[in-house]
Amino acid sequence: MNTSEIAYRRVVVKLGTSVLTSGSRSLDKAQMAELARQMSHLMKAGVEVVLCTSGAIAAGREHLKHPPLPDTMASKQLLAAVGQSQLILAWSQLFSIYGFNVGQLLLTQADLHDRERYLNARDTLNALLANGIIPIINENDAVATNEIKVGDNDNLSARAALLCDADLLILLTDQQGLFDADPRTNPDAKLICQVNTIDDSLRQLAGGSVSGLGTGGMATKLEAADIARRAGIEVVIAPGHQVDVIKKLVCKQAVGTHFSAIEHPLESRKQWILAGHKANGQLMLDDGAVNAVVAKGRSLLSKGITQVDGDFVRGDTVLLVNQAGREVARGLSRYDAHAMTCIAGHHSDKIESLLGYDYGDAVVHRNDMVVL
Repeated sequence: MNTSEIAYRRVVVKLGTSVLTSGSRSLDKAQMAELARQMSHLMKAGVEVVLCTSGAIAAGREHLKHPPLPDTMASKQLLAAVGQSQLILAWSQLFSIYGFNVGQLLLTQADLHDRERYLNARDTLNALLANGIIPIINENDAVATNEIKVGDNDNLSARAALLCDADLLILLTDQQGLFDADPRTNPDAKLICQVNTIDDSLRQLAGGSVSGLGTGGMATKLEAADIARRAGIEVVIAPGHQVDVIKKLVCKQAVGTHFSAIEHPLESRKQWILAGHKANGQLMLDDGAVNAVVAKGRSLLSKGITQVDGDFVRGDTVLLVNQAGREVARGLSRYDAHAMTCIAGHHSDKIESLLGYDYGDAVVHRNDMVVL
């Protein structure tokens, strides 16, 4: 390929199960081989590629010849434990055809939540890329419980993009991209080629249908796109079975739905907050506090809190919502849920008398906050 056409130098490619199986019950090895070929050609052209792959459970079912198992967490973990080795073996064999080695990273929410583990994962990713090795990332489904799961590989790929400071996140799916209506039921549905703002109307569109734009499909891809673009990373949702789709996207050809990056990305610590922390609580703010946090860039004070929900401890991530319940920011709480309930609605100078201690006037400091 012509290296002068390449628009990005570090790319995360996320492959969903529907792309890897081509809608069947087993991994489509021919499709995987084609995708490996595209990514290998990019590597040889100087593009660093990180692969975020689904398919461990599907690979486990296939390897065990589709056993009749109960629909339990233990069964899924069993299949993931068997299938992950088969999946990484398949990728290793395919990339070795082109002379590339692969390195496996299995992550959970806990790895991203802890600052030191987050930085260690980032160092590993960068070391693999620096040595021409293709990192292959998946969630550690064999040990992850609902409490520590990222939950889906769309969001995991966005966090991987933040970890390695990628230029582009490619979300490959079985759809052409994001449409303005369900193309299966509306023949006039049009592909949305460019998205500059992710707002409530777009989220409602993505979550409003069963498939194509379906929940767990386009909805999670929008979440992933929102995370990545806030860190200055461009995102594309595109059809995984289109000829040379990865190469076309890296050369910035018009395929699928492109999400522009936010012009002023978050600094490293706030990227970590956005990427690694699952919210354990929620604070409802009055209009004055919303204005102070969103429009003026100030810290959250206890006086502006009207309601406290959830069971969180000091240092946990909490959502900050307006009176309508819409999330406007998220950040690290300086007080636990019980203390926050005691001081909510009170002036900061009352905190010590109410609690017998204080950790400062700000209950969520602006340095520990991401405004959405």
